[in-house]
Amino acid sequence: MALTIAPGTTKIGWIGTGVMGSSMCGHLIDAGYSATVYSRTKSKAEALVAKGATWVDSPKAVAEASDVIFGIVGFPSDVREVFLGESGALAGSKEGNVLVDMTTSEPSLAVEIYEAAKAKGVGSVDAPVSGGDVGAKNAALSIMIGGEKATVDALQPCWDAMGKTIVHQGGAGAGQHTKMVNQTLIATNMIGVCEALLYGYKAGLDLPTVLQSVGSGAAGSWSLSNLGPRIMDNNFDPGFFVEHFIKDMGIALAEAKNMGLSLPGLALGHQLYMAVQAQGHGRDGTHALQLALASLSGVDWKGR
Repeated sequence: MALTIAPGTTKIGWIGTGVMGSSMCGHLIDAGYSATVYSRTKSKAEALVAKGATWVDSPKAVAEASDVIFGIVGFPSDVREVFLGESGALAGSKEGNVLVDMTTSEPSLAVEIYEAAKAKGVGSVDAPVSGGDVGAKNAALSIMIGGEKATVDALQPCWDAMGKTIVHQGGAGAGQHTKMVNQTLIATNMIGVCEALLYGYKAGLDLPTVLQSVGSGAAGSWSLSNLGPRIMDNNFDPGFFVEHFIKDMGIALAEAKNMGLSLPGLALGHQLYMAVQAQGHGRDGTHALQLALASLSGVDWKGR
């Protein structure tokens, strides 16, 4: 697909202005792109409108005003609605437009969107991200991309405005499959981070001091370095919602089943996070796993 992306000429659309989307779209506006935005809750788009974005009342209207339409929403059902629904982005797209789904969603749905878009002469890319709210705010996301190489390459200026690690993984759906690899890694790592901090807490250690020793060695990880301090501060505000992580693990487990894979560590993580949600923390960050694990041992977690 012949596509030239340039600030000042390319009009972008953005669907979904939550924890991640607001920062990501903001970086594109800062880079010089005019933006048309839609969010189910209009107030969540106010910061972008203050930056110069135009708010419209449907994904279809976003597409009608845009060349490249990005979306990052909650669940696969939301993805289907905002891209393929009667008032969705594809319905408002014209030949030559490109749809970019940055939600973590089902690989099969990414293929379905790609095929429906192609039939209309519209490009489609699946590009889920990793890095949480910190990565989004700092334009340092890892972006995992599936789609046609020419389209992916043409979008490079947009990727550069939002992320640091940009990798084309293959055809439609490959970005989503790569994100499932990412989420499987995080699921078991978060168990280790939370159990280790719980152990240190119960042993009476000073946790920030412990982190100085273990954070930079073989046990170090992004989750330990970035979420460990939040856990110690009893700050469970979401960089990424528990309920969305449960959704991601469910997708990964379903895909694993389809491939005949047994992934017991992922299954355990899924069950533990179901407990976190049942305890009322579905809208907290993934590091709220600490509270559920502390509860299992009857520990009154107070942080550092």
